[in-house]
Amino acid sequence: MCLSSGVSFVSSSDFRQIAIRSESGKAERLFRAAVSAFCSLTRPSRREIGQLEDLTLPLFDEVSVESRRYVAAALSECEYAPAALVRRLCEEPVDIAAPLLIRSRAVSDIDLIALIGRHGLPHARAIARRKDLNPTIADLIRVLEKPTLVRVRDPQAQPPAAQAVTVVDAEPAKDSAATPQTPGAAAENARRRLRSMMRTGDEALAAKVDAFPGSDSYVKLRETALTGNAAFFQTALADALDIDFSTARSLTANQNYAPLLAALRSLDFSEDRAFLITVAVYPSLFPHPQAIRAYLDRYRLLHRDVALDRVREWKAEAVSRAIRETSPANSDRRMASNSDEAAAPNLKASLRK
Repeated sequence: MCLSSGVSFVSSSDFRQIAIRSESGKAERLFRAAVSAFCSLTRPSRREIGQLEDLTLPLFDEVSVESRRYVAAALSECEYAPAALVRRLCEEPVDIAAPLLIRSRAVSDIDLIALIGRHGLPHARAIARRKDLNPTIADLIRVLEKPTLVRVRDPQAQPPAAQAVTVVDAEPAKDSAATPQTPGAAAENARRRLRSMMRTGDEALAAKVDAFPGSDSYVKLRETALTGNAAFFQTALADALDIDFSTARSLTANQNYAPLLAALRSLDFSEDRAFLITVAVYPSLFPHPQAIRAYLDRYRLLHRDVALDRVREWKAEAVSRAIRETSPANSDRRMASNSDEAAAPNLKASLRK
């Protein structure tokens, strides 16, 4: 793909080699130019978004703070900013991440809550400047800012939906029934509410049904994988892909996650969800960060259409196998085999005599 500014997208490994063998500063210019070219696209395709991530993420640790700040500002105005790159930038100090925290549409409410939980007040103050900020998140930020100005209502005196931290005015009226919390208790209450919102948001997102069958199966696959029971997971995988159990079992029959990777890619899971499932099934295959990076690179580079073709091949092979097994010739062979097996014990007994 060639962009209007003249930057051509090739594989991430090619760009890494360019950066290594070229003069100092090449990675800086490439990082900035690629993002600038991407931002000039009116409606980038999913492939172009993936290419930008493949190009820029390997260079991220090589570029300066100024380049990261420049890219964060550019992407904050981009309607279709690549989510992985935006998330990486949001983890930077607030002087870099602020434009994305304030304006980017690529940062969801759940992402904002997670960022507040990890980075505290500096990120929270930037997030508070977002337009149309979720009122619950705004309340939580005020709790973190002034933890002494909160009180907790009696959970028994209100419905479950209202059991939350209530923020009051800076100069509340004197109320003998209201007992102010200590700063430590208020902060812990806020953190507990953040965790509750994150769980609720994750479950809601996982429950969304996409056009492709199995896209709502993430929770079932995750939970069965975490049980450690292979049969449970294989059954859930067969349901998600609409394949027979024997085919699903063959996908995890050896210490090679490639078939499972293709299966999860066909379901269009995000890379972090796919990795969580894979590492639950193959924990011994990821002993160090390099193995994790290799998995994520393979997952990003595998196009979903290719993965869907693999699933269709598995289904066709299962149908072909079923036809072969039900053919008259195979029936005769099975009957002969069963007769041989029945005679085998007698033969063994005669040999023992």
